[in-house]
Amino acid sequence: MKIKTITSQHRRDFTAIYVCEHCGHEHKGSGYDDMNFHQNVVPSMICSSCGKHADDASAALEPKYPTHQVV
Repeated sequence: MKIKTITSQHRRDFTAIYVCEHCGHEHKGSGYDDMNFHQNVVPSMICSSCGKHADDASAALEPKYPTHQVV
């Protein structure tokens, strides 16, 4: 899965539309804006439609705020 668009964000918590790279299935879900979430959690999400996950983390987004910054 990858993040198609972030629809809302409050501090580091956000709501986004996720899309599967394999079948194009989309779903709305929540997330946390840090490097671990973008590089490890999102690519390992399993699509509820086709059952596959991302092949790599190349499409990972960068966090809106740096890791050391308190928001």
